[in-house]
Amino acid sequence: MNDVRKKSVPEGAAGEGATVSDPAAGAILTIDLGAIRENYRRLKARLDGPRCAGVVKADGYGLGAGQVAAALAREGCDIFFVAFVSEGIVLRRVLGSVPAIHVLNGVAPGAEGEAEAARLTAVINSVEQLAAWRAAARRAGRKLPAAIQVDSGMARLGMAAVEVEAIAGDPQAFDGIDMTLVMSHLACADEPAHPANEQQRLEFERLRKKLPKAPASLANSSGIFLEPRFHYDLARPGAALYGINPTPAEPNPMLPVVRLQAKVIQTRMLEAGAGVGYGHSFHTPAPLAAATISFGYADGWHRRAASAAWFEGVRLPFLGRVSMDSIILDISALPPGRLKAGNLVELIGPSRTVDQAAGHAGTIGYEILTSLGHRFHRRYLNG
Repeated sequence: MNDVRKKSVPEGAAGEGATVSDPAAGAILTIDLGAIRENYRRLKARLDGPRCAGVVKADGYGLGAGQVAAALAREGCDIFFVAFVSEGIVLRRVLGSVPAIHVLNGVAPGAEGEAEAARLTAVINSVEQLAAWRAAARRAGRKLPAAIQVDSGMARLGMAAVEVEAIAGDPQAFDGIDMTLVMSHLACADEPAHPANEQQRLEFERLRKKLPKAPASLANSSGIFLEPRFHYDLARPGAALYGINPTPAEPNPMLPVVRLQAKVIQTRMLEAGAGVGYGHSFHTPAPLAAATISFGYADGWHRRAASAAWFEGVRLPFLGRVSMDSIILDISALPPGRLKAGNLVELIGPSRTVDQAAGHAGTIGYEILTSLGHRFHRRYLNG
């Protein structure tokens, strides 16, 4: 990542966490907003016509929804998706009144007034949500924007076929509703040959034809890399924006976005047979040099993810268990005295990608990013 125009987190801008200074923090998370913008450009080029939204739910996949959305807005993105009304309200304050902000999980009962005041677009997933949004429109005295999500075969969110049939025959179903989008979500888009992709597309086609005419959206990050017939009018990338590989069976077409580094607290020599960490799950077979870093499972690193850190390209294996706030490293591969207290070792970056870190932990890149805590000092590049 290019270290130009470095900027720390402005107070309150990270979404959920407070600002942490570099000296006070135990670890540093560097987020390249320029790489996010380039990833957005690559996805738009892949679409070649359909519009491209930005999914910034879960505080921008843990990287700061405000900063990410502002960077995407500078690339011309004017349609955003969050999960909850609370996320949409915060994002509206950042982006101003113009961009459309969709609430993927729909508007929870009782939150209709707040959603209407923030001019959020409800994603309607059930007939109950549709009725509540109609009532909110009556109270507001104006039409309210909504996207209708249909369940094309993922069984997660969206109106089932029987619900679509019911509202299709109701001439008053959409009173007070400005229908801006009909959408669904692909379950297996990261497996291009999976038959569920085409099955879902056909079911989406069938269901959307029963609804009032509106732009259509089916493709997520991986869906953008399927055939153009999956692209429709709007794609909704999330993970790919943040550098997670949308094509797992192929090289990653996205730029890396994050670098995670932890500070060395101290170094020491361990004697042969020394028990290391909780439970003495590791004993040194011979004398070795060790270092303890300020980083642990409270920072989102999985406790049972046996792995390593890197310093100047040299791999430094973990010793023993991951603790809440610290990890012990074997630094025997480095020249004596080369690694000192205050130095930074890399957990994610050029030596190991987010997807590789996820593989070590037996999970996916999404979970790695969204698990990263707010104890880090955050550096935003190219903002």
